[in-house]
Amino acid sequence: MTRISIELIPRDKDSLTLDMNNIKEYFSVADTINIPDLMRFPLRSWETFDITYPLYPNTIPHIRAIDIDPNAPLPGYNQSNLKEILVIQGDPPADLHKVTYPNTTEMILRRYQKELPHLTLYAAFDPYRRSPKEELEHIQSKEAAGATGFFTQPIFDEKMLELCMDWLHDKNVFWGLSPVVGPKSKSYWEVTNRVIFPHHFEPTLEANIAFAKRALQLIKQTNSNTYLMPLRVKLEKYLPPLMDVFL
Repeated sequence: MTRISIELIPRDKDSLTLDMNNIKEYFSVADTINIPDLMRFPLRSWETFDITYPLYPNTIPHIRAIDIDPNAPLPGYNQSNLKEILVIQGDPPADLHKVTYPNTTEMILRRYQKELPHLTLYAAFDPYRRSPKEELEHIQSKEAAGATGFFTQPIFDEKMLELCMDWLHDKNVFWGLSPVVGPKSKSYWEVTNRVIFPHHFEPTLEANIAFAKRALQLIKQTNSNTYLMPLRVKLEKYLPPLMDVFL
């Protein structure tokens, strides 16, 4: 396995620092942090870089294309140590007073490639929201715009993981894994992200850990990257059992 990232929610500086220290303690194999840009928190993803850099120099902020003002500097332009970003399209905000712009992911990738060419650019791959043909066409257009790697939507099925690995066999990919615990969490993924779970899926922490171990073994065998998104679970409950894969 090449790189292992943990996705952390940027609630505030203190919680982010606590989460990073927990990762150092409970999941020392992680070498990267990726940070989503969430409108419900005042701390923007690229602003967290100055917080995470001392502990995790390999921090990858998510940049929402629809939030980028065409006439303003790009996020991260003044952060000399920043090396990588993930550009996503971004869902429309719930707050209708929030200003957005008619940008596509490709438009923002091109801007970064032109204005901040030293950055490594990632884009998103989502096998659930569109047909495979459409999603793979988007992969090609994102590569043409400057993306050199991809972060997948979390995957919850070994067969889906193997299929996506075949589709993206020659790409630099961070394969996403996230625990889904409880019926409300499962419903969220089904409604919001259009995920189709396998019929045998169990929304328990134990079943999610068992699946993550199997998926990580496959990712490890293919020498790929992964990122873990431990939503609504305690890091100290979810991460330590996964260390078995790396021992």
